[in-house]
Amino acid sequence: MTDHPAAPAAIPAVSVPVWDLPTRLFHWVLVIAVCALFYTGLQGKLDLHMKLGQFVLGLLLFRLIWGFIGNRQARFSDFIAGPAAAIAYLRGLFGSNGPKYLGHNPVGGYAVLLMLALLLIQASTGLFASDDIATDGPLYSKVSSSLSARLSTLHRLGFDALLVIILIHLASNAFYLLVKRENLISPMVTGSKTVPASTIMPVQGAGPVAALVIFAICEIVVFAGITWLAK
Repeated sequence: MTDHPAAPAAIPAVSVPVWDLPTRLFHWVLVIAVCALFYTGLQGKLDLHMKLGQFVLGLLLFRLIWGFIGNRQARFSDFIAGPAAAIAYLRGLFGSNGPKYLGHNPVGGYAVLLMLALLLIQASTGLFASDDIATDGPLYSKVSSSLSARLSTLHRLGFDALLVIILIHLASNAFYLLVKRENLISPMVTGSKTVPASTIMPVQGAGPVAALVIFAICEIVVFAGITWLAK
């Protein structure tokens, strides 16, 4: 009689919180705001476009702060890795035994930083831009006309770059869903992700009330600061 080795016991799966509420709200509010910016920019509704740009600047300021005090997956320290980690992740991208990440993987972390940087550049250059017809940014008068022209050009080029990054982001989500069989969108809606029970549980950060206060302060600082600088 031959003994057969016992099959390894399956590791039970559990649902754990990944993205805290402030991070999720930031993500979806930013999506709506960027869509509105594209629309108002293309339609020539530049007064509203500039107000939305200032709102996004405050939103980005909030995210920079939240990157240090939010829950584990929201913190920059969790998803900013060295180039070697990103290269190693790309090499094993199509394999089934590559490392799994509760939050952003190393490549996704760089994509987040690039997206935030592009949006910061867009929102900042828009403050000094001019359409050379009837609408100027709130800080247009604080720089020379030649510098404003260069910043306006950078703002227009940034529009195209941002559109490319957004398309890559959408394609990446589709790739993970259809090829890797990993739904990255659902956790950003529900906040939770189903993972093996052995996964390290996330560290909680500041709560929603603190996030709301910080967000309000960020928006006040941006709008009041720009109004003061424009005088």
